[in-house]
Amino acid sequence: MSKITQKVVRVLVTGVGAIIGQGVVKSLRHSNLAVVVIGLDKKITPYARSLCDLCVEKPAVAEASDAYLQFWVKLIEDQQIDLVIPALEIDVFYLDKHQKQLTSTCMALNNSALIRLTQDKWQMAEFLHREAIGWIPSVLPTTWQDCLNSLGAPPYILKPRAGNGSRGIVQLDDLADFTYWTQKVNYPFLVQQKIGSDDAEYTAAAFGLGDGHSLAPIIFRRTLSVAGNTQYAEVCQEPGICSMITALSKLLCPIGPTNYQFRKHLGSWYLLEINPRISSSNSLRTAFGYNEAAMCIAFYLHQQRPNDFTIIEGRGWRYSEDFVQ
Repeated sequence: MSKITQKVVRVLVTGVGAIIGQGVVKSLRHSNLAVVVIGLDKKITPYARSLCDLCVEKPAVAEASDAYLQFWVKLIEDQQIDLVIPALEIDVFYLDKHQKQLTSTCMALNNSALIRLTQDKWQMAEFLHREAIGWIPSVLPTTWQDCLNSLGAPPYILKPRAGNGSRGIVQLDDLADFTYWTQKVNYPFLVQQKIGSDDAEYTAAAFGLGDGHSLAPIIFRRTLSVAGNTQYAEVCQEPGICSMITALSKLLCPIGPTNYQFRKHLGSWYLLEINPRISSSNSLRTAFGYNEAAMCIAFYLHQQRPNDFTIIEGRGWRYSEDFVQ
């Protein structure tokens, strides 16, 4: 992305104790923009401090409290923050809810209606069903027979109605599985048909412009780590996914970084979920030419359509390494 301004931009990135926020910081460093990065998280690690110009820990107070809101107000004012890029889902929800109290800075937030819709996977499934696009047959069962009646033959997937990634997702093959897991889980859940295979999952990022259009997506075929993050990614071209993102953009009018996850089943594409924020694959996308963090500065701070980008073909792996201080 070409340089927009010589002015130093002060960017607050949340979640810098985790791979998502760290990826955002790395993407900002990879851009040719003059940026001061302030990192925020509940716990700041030495590695996070090595990435950021300044790190701040969240206070040990309830997020519903006035003290937490005042922490945000003071942080933004004291550090003269130009732009906040939330990397954690919990921060997206909080900042979206308190936008009116935090008007002294720009927020890299998606469409509020889309943020609310994606907080509940059942509501999203119902929406997709009504719009007849990418819908995976789903049910809120009380018995195993409910699953059989609504979804046909197993296997099924039980997943939490809230949350992202693969946390809390289990496969149900029979009545014994259903009985065990429905008694074990302590969160609202839904059950869906199992679609596609675990080794053929696709993640796509498309920067929404807020008018029913999005920039062309970057698409990865990927495999997941045990934690549910992308471990291996290969850039690919999938016209079917591009068509679905175009249709979803018209319906949902996403704004800014928007992550879509798909599987293909019996020749058709199905939408697993939408994350209305930067996702954990953002640093991998930057490596292939799709720098969402830099796009956020152009779009939210300067009200400019992000410059055209060239996606590099290739494959990427994520690996662990030691950091010693």
